[in-house]
Amino acid sequence: MRVWDDESEETLEVNILPMIDVIFAILAFFMLSTLFLTRNEGLPVNLPNAENASPVNEIDFTVSLQEDGTLALNSKPIAIDELRPAIEEMLQAGDIGIVRIEADKKVFHERVIEVMDRLRTLEGIQLGIATESFQN
Repeated sequence: MRVWDDESEETLEVNILPMIDVIFAILAFFMLSTLFLTRNEGLPVNLPNAENASPVNEIDFTVSLQEDGTLALNSKPIAIDELRPAIEEMLQAGDIGIVRIEADKKVFHERVIEVMDRLRTLEGIQLGIATESFQN
């Protein structure tokens, strides 16, 4: 005997797009949570104690040499004879001073060396020359 079914048979579909979204969300959660589980520490070191320890301060200075030969310390015009005493006044004993020399490319090399010679004799001073990055 044959039974007639009036209901049309629908093809069953499994929509996997929501499942993929959930899997990616779970994956992103685990990836981000593992970043917080790592510790970014150095090697374990037992540092010795010191009774007379003091922190070291770093002071940045910028010496600018313009095309016309004028000199500036931290954007303030200054004579070359006043450069060393001005830095000594701002630098206290035990401090480290980092002096960045910004010289225009048209300034004579002799002028830059003159400034460097005056600054090199200061104690606790490190010299650096500012440049621009070269890109092809």
